Amino acid sequence: MLEERAQELEISSKYKSEFLANMSHELRTPLNSLLILSKILFQNKDKNLTDKQIEFAQTIHAAGTELLNIINEILDLAKVESGKADVNVEKINFTDIAADIQKNYKHLVEDKGLKFKIQIAKGLPKSVNTDEQRLKQIIKNFISNAIKFTNKGEINISIKRPDRDVSFSNSGLIRENAFAISVTDTGKGIPKEKHRVIFEAFQQEDGTTSRKYGGTGLGLSIAKEMARLLGGEIQLKSEVGKGSTFTLFISDLKGDEDKYDSDEIEAEVTKKRESKSIQKTEYLKSKEPRVIEQLPDDRSDIDANDRMILIIEDDVKFAKILIDLAHERKFKCLIAQQGRKGLQLAEDYKPDAIILDIGLPDIDGWKVMEKLKDNSDTRHIPVHFMSASDKYMEAMRMGAIGFVSKPVSMEGLEEAFTRIEDIISKTIKNLLVVEDDENQRKSILELIGNNDVRTTAVESGREAFELLKTNTYDCMVLDLGLDDISGFELLQMIEGEKTITHIPIIIYTGKDISRQEEAKLKKHAESIIIKGVRSPDRLFDEVSLFLHRIESNLPEEKQKILRMIHDKEMLFQGKKILLVDDDMRNVFALSNVLEEKGMQVIIGKDGKEGLDMLGQNSKIDLVLMDIMMPEMDGYETMRRIRKEDKYKNLPIIALTAKAMKGDRTKCIQAGANDYLSKPVDPDKLLSLLRVWLYR
Repeated sequence: MLEERAQELEISSKYKSEFLANMSHELRTPLNSLLILSKILFQNKDKNLTDKQIEFAQTIHAAGTELLNIINEILDLAKVESGKADVNVEKINFTDIAADIQKNYKHLVEDKGLKFKIQIAKGLPKSVNTDEQRLKQIIKNFISNAIKFTNKGEINISIKRPDRDVSFSNSGLIRENAFAISVTDTGKGIPKEKHRVIFEAFQQEDGTTSRKYGGTGLGLSIAKEMARLLGGEIQLKSEVGKGSTFTLFISDLKGDEDKYDSDEIEAEVTKKRESKSIQKTEYLKSKEPRVIEQLPDDRSDIDANDRMILIIEDDVKFAKILIDLAHERKFKCLIAQQGRKGLQLAEDYKPDAIILDIGLPDIDGWKVMEKLKDNSDTRHIPVHFMSASDKYMEAMRMGAIGFVSKPVSMEGLEEAFTRIEDIISKTIKNLLVVEDDENQRKSILELIGNNDVRTTAVESGREAFELLKTNTYDCMVLDLGLDDISGFELLQMIEGEKTITHIPIIIYTGKDISRQEEAKLKKHAESIIIKGVRSPDRLFDEVSLFLHRIESNLPEEKQKILRMIHDKEMLFQGKKILLVDDDMRNVFALSNVLEEKGMQVIIGKDGKEGLDMLGQNSKIDLVLMDIMMPEMDGYETMRRIRKEDKYKNLPIIALTAKAMKGDRTKCIQAGANDYLSKPVDPDKLLSLLRVWLYR
C-alpha cells in the first residue's frame, strides 16, 4: 500500500513538473517577443517616437517584466517542491549581507517615511557557508512584505544567534550552530489564525476580492521551501496593530568559525556602506565630515621621460596620501575623483600605472576597469585596486596587479607601490606553461611569441612547483590533466607554499569540469578556458591581459586577434545566423535584434526546415535553436546536426522556455554549446554570441 502511494506521489510530481514546464514555455514564448520589441521601441534609436509613445513602450516592458517575475515565482516553487532546485554553497560575510540590505532597501524604506536599522550581534562568526542567492531571495521577501504592510514606525533587521527559548521542531537545527536573520516591522500585524495560512501557496492574510494589497501569495511559500532547502526554517511572531517579526533560522553548512567582535563588524558594515572612509594614521581613519575639494596634480609638468601614475579616488585625504607616496617614489601624478574623468585621463595620457577605488560617485571602479581593459590603448596599463570593497579575486580576474582592502596600513601602501614599480620596470615578462602534451606546448609557445615574453614550458606538475619556488613568473598557464599530479593538486601545493608569491593563473584544459570543480578552481585561478576551436585566441587574449602586453607592439596578425575579440560590433558584421523557431513572433523580434547588428538571419520554421536551411546555405556561423517545436523538436534537430562531421564545430545556442533543472544538461547532451532561457534578453544574447562567434 505504501509503495503504491509512493508511486502515485512520484507520478503526480512528474506530471506537475511537466505541466509547469510546458506552461512556462507557453507563457514565456509570447513574453519573449513582447519584451524584446518593447525594449527596441523605447530605446527609440531612429528618434521617430514621441515622449508619450516611449512612455507607453516602457509601460508595456515593465508590465511584461512583472508578469515574467510572477512566472518565475511559480517555477521557483515547483522546482523546490519537486526536488529540482540546486543549492550552491559558498562563504558569505555577514558584513556583505548587511551592506547589501542597506544598499538595496534603505531608500525604499525611507521613501515611506520609516526608520531603518541593521544590527549584527556580538561574537558571531565572520561568515556563513550557505547559498547566497537563496538567502537573499528569502530576505528580499521579508523586507518587501515589511515595506508593503508598514505605513509608520520602523523596520529593523537583526543578525544573531537564536534566543534560548526558540524551538526547532520543523528543521532539527542545533541552537549553538544556528543563525537568526530577523526582519521586524511596526505594520498592521497578522491575526494568529492566519499565521499558518500565509505560508501556503497562493494564500494571503487578506485574500478577498476587496483586498487592499496585491500580490500572488507565493512569496512566503517560496521562502519557506527555500529555507527548508538550506536546512533551516522560518518562524513568525505577530500581533495585530503592533507589527510582525519574520525570522529565518539557518546553520553553517560547513561550520566555519573565524570570529569578529561586534565593533569590528559594525565598522565593516559602515565601511562597505559608505565605501570611502579611510584617512591617515596607521589605519587611516577619520570621523570628520568629508569635504569636497579639487586636488591639483602634475599634468602641467610632465616630461616625456617621467613615470606617471593615475590615481582614481574620490576621498580627498586618502588621495593626498597616495600623491605624497607617489612623489616620494619619483612618480608624476594625475588625479581623477570620478570614474569617467579617470577614463578620459587614461586615454589622453597613457599613464604607467593606475590606482583605482571602487566606490566612485559616478560609475564604480568595476565599470572603469572593464572599460580600461576593453580599450586597446589602455588595456596594458597595470591597475592596482585600493577599496573598502573586499573583492580580491574579482579584481584579479579582470587583470588587476593587486588589491588592498581599506582601511589600509602604511605597510600595505608601500607594498602596493613596490608591486607597481616591479611590474612597470619589466620589459620582458616571464610566462610558465604547464602542459603534458608536447604538441600543445609547442602550439602555445608559437601562439604567445617571444619578442616581449620569456616562456618556460614544462610537462609535469612537480617540475612546475619547483620552478615556482625558485623563480618569479608573471603568469602561469596550467593544464589540469598532468601525468604526475593533477592540476588541482598543484594549485593546492602552490597555495600552501609561502615562498610562492601570487601570480595570475589561467586554467587551459580539455577536461569537462563540473560546477563544483569550477567553483574550486575559481578560488585559485583568474581564468578558466576549455580547449576548443576558439580557445587559442582567447588564451592569447588572457595571457596578453595578465602580462600587460602593449597591443601596438605586437605583430599585426596578433593585433587582429585582439581587435576581433574586443571590437564588440565589428564581430557581428556579415555573420550568418540560422534561427530555428516555430513562433513567428519570436522570429520577428530576434531577427530585428540580429539584423540591427549587421548579421544575416536565415529562418527555419521547425526542426525539419532548419535542417533543410542548413544544407542549402554554406558557411552558417551559428545556430539559434528553439526546443519546443512541432514534428521535430530542438533536441532531435541538434542530434541530427551533430551526426554530420562537417557540423561538429558549428556553435549551437539552445533557446527554451522550459526553465526547469536539467534542461541545460539535456540541451548540452543533445549537441548545444550553450543555453538561454526565454524570454531572451537581447543584451545577454549578444554577449553570448560574442563568445561563440569570434574566431
